[in-house]
Amino acid sequence: MTDLHPPHEDPTSRLAELLKHPDDLDKLPSLKSEFTRKKAAVDAQLKVGLSEQLQITQNGMSSITDGQKTVQLIKEEMMKIDRLCSEAQGMIREFPEINSVSVMQRNFAAVESMKASVDMFAQRLGEIEELLREDDEELETQPNLLAIHEGLTGLRDVRDQAMDQVKGSAAEGESGMELIENLPLEGGATVRDYFGKLDDVVDWFDEHVGTACIGIINLVQTGNNSTVVRLALVIEEEERKDRQVKAIQEAQREFQDVASRFKSINVGTRELRGYKKKFLQAIEAAAQAQFEGVKQAFTEDPEKLEKSCRWFFNDLNTVKLGMVDLLPKKWRIFRTYTTIYHKLMHDFLIARLDSEDTTPVQMLAILNWVPKYYAKMQRLGIETDSDELKPQLIDDREADLVREYRSLITKAVEEWMDRMAATDRRTFTSREEGSLDQDADGHLHTKTLGDMWTMLREQLSVAESSGRPDVVEGVVDAMMRALKLRQQMWERLIDAEYRKIADLAAAPGANPSDVEGLSSYQDWLVAIANDQITNIDDQPSSGITSFLTRFKRDYEPLVTPSYPVTTASDHDSLTNGYIDLASHCMQLFSSLLFTTDFRNVTKTFFTSPNWYQERTMQQVTTTFEDYLSGENNITQVLHPSLRDILVEEMGDALLVTYLSSVRNKGAKFRRQDPFTDKIKEDVVTVFTFFSTHNPDTFDLIKDKWRVVNAFENLLSADKGAGVVEAFQRMKAGYWDVQLAWVEAVLRARDDFDRGMLSQVKSAAAGMEVERGAETVMSKVK
Repeated sequence: MTDLHPPHEDPTSRLAELLKHPDDLDKLPSLKSEFTRKKAAVDAQLKVGLSEQLQITQNGMSSITDGQKTVQLIKEEMMKIDRLCSEAQGMIREFPEINSVSVMQRNFAAVESMKASVDMFAQRLGEIEELLREDDEELETQPNLLAIHEGLTGLRDVRDQAMDQVKGSAAEGESGMELIENLPLEGGATVRDYFGKLDDVVDWFDEHVGTACIGIINLVQTGNNSTVVRLALVIEEEERKDRQVKAIQEAQREFQDVASRFKSINVGTRELRGYKKKFLQAIEAAAQAQFEGVKQAFTEDPEKLEKSCRWFFNDLNTVKLGMVDLLPKKWRIFRTYTTIYHKLMHDFLIARLDSEDTTPVQMLAILNWVPKYYAKMQRLGIETDSDELKPQLIDDREADLVREYRSLITKAVEEWMDRMAATDRRTFTSREEGSLDQDADGHLHTKTLGDMWTMLREQLSVAESSGRPDVVEGVVDAMMRALKLRQQMWERLIDAEYRKIADLAAAPGANPSDVEGLSSYQDWLVAIANDQITNIDDQPSSGITSFLTRFKRDYEPLVTPSYPVTTASDHDSLTNGYIDLASHCMQLFSSLLFTTDFRNVTKTFFTSPNWYQERTMQQVTTTFEDYLSGENNITQVLHPSLRDILVEEMGDALLVTYLSSVRNKGAKFRRQDPFTDKIKEDVVTVFTFFSTHNPDTFDLIKDKWRVVNAFENLLSADKGAGVVEAFQRMKAGYWDVQLAWVEAVLRARDDFDRGMLSQVKSAAAGMEVERGAETVMSKVK
């Protein structure tokens, strides 16, 4: 068929290509003619295609109409045949008499034939019983199986024919039914008596067949191939007759009117015997019995699941190598066995998973069994996506099982961490004597630090026993989350307690240095900070490895190679969190000094005459010295790595308090007062202390205190442009300086007026500064 859909071409781009220059407008008539011609050609192609499609549709409709006519003609012909049969009976005047005589003759012949068969019935039945007794002695070989089946088939046919004649006679109102039922035999027995005995013999034979079916795997393994072949012949013959009976039954249901007129297609009394179905049921029953042993072994020791299922794959291998050639090819016996066995394995495992008694160990054993199972089936030549292996062995619940097993471990981790957190909160709140530990170096620690890492190692070992990297990775993720939550818990606790102590110290009439629980709170800050540093403190020269490093070394061999890479940011975040929390403890420790010990002292900063007359900064540094090297030497119980952090935080806290003191009641900088010299004196005092007690961090502290120069410039600058310039220099160096603090500084000048503040605000509005890392001025309010 001609292609009716030429490649699509954008009209706009096509016209743009054709009409590039003004002279191209002269081509319009020729272009119009060309497009008209092409349109006509396309229309012609469409008409041809439409005509062909219409012809195909009409031919299809004609075929359907012809078929309907043929069916109608067949119905009419069958009605004619039925009518002719009815008319033929009416054309013969003596037809009823002839029909009656014919029926009597047929019944007599049937009775005579049945009498002959029944006369031999008892003898033949006895011979079959003798054969069955012989096979009872040789159940593994059953040499008489075919002979017994042939004899029983004949006797069952006799019985079926007799019962069919009985029903036929009863339906026609004759006396044949009573005649056959009460037909006398030797010894006074009747046909009914013999038929009943036949049923017993059939049951006996079925037991032999069932035994062979259940033990067919063993028959193949022991080399009794002849028995297997005989069994297959019996079942195949019964299957063939069942198909015939089923076909006739379906024909009777489908064509009841016709069947009622033609006795030759009546099925008689023979029923479906279902030997093939029973054979398949025997296969399933034999395997199901084996699974009972698997269930018991699995309950006792889940690790023995693979060993207890060896028979499963041995059976399938036996079928593949030894049974396929012995049974009819149409049975596809290997595929049949595979389907049955797979379903039983699936049902067994699903039942175990759905059981409330299933333990985590059993769940893990099933999870690990799935890939092994499919690998073994592949070695048997069965593809994992084949129909024989459907449904999936555990209904694609691997991911759910991994999550469930993993959740059992993570739940244990969470419960442990929750219990330790509850203990920590209780002991921290009560702060009873002896609630903290000290290590060999005398450093304070919380009591739960070692227990926490021991628990994590134990739970990691449980995850390791699964042999699954995905389980270990999920557990490690949960542990990382738990450790981060623990950091957050400590931060919330110490912050809440700090606010509580600060409120008590600020209460009217309270003596800040005598606040209840202050000393113990300081000890806890030190202990918590020490914990954080211990978690990450690696000292290769001393052979000391931190808890976190050991934890990482423990789980890295158990996870996929990509896991440490993808979780590097989480590990770094956890490490930084420990550093931040330790620093935060030191920051609170330092801030606490100004909330309590120095609360009254710092109120004299920038106030006249106290600030000029008293050596306030000297008092502060002297107290610092007491904490760092005096009787209250905190460094004796503080981790060495935290000493520099503590000193730096002390310097920051002092600097923030010093600059914030411009808000002190009575703070005023008069032009005639030597406030510049006094500020320099304070700074020198600070530098002298920190250079002596902490030379390593002095440069850092000194650099932060340079902001005092900018502060002093704001105070001493001339009104007008001088103040504006001083502010601009400070803003350029400290982008996060707050305008409210600048206003407080300006208001502390004795020459302050609103014009000065307006000029500074205008300058601030017109400045664009580059934001960077936070400076100390972000803390000055």
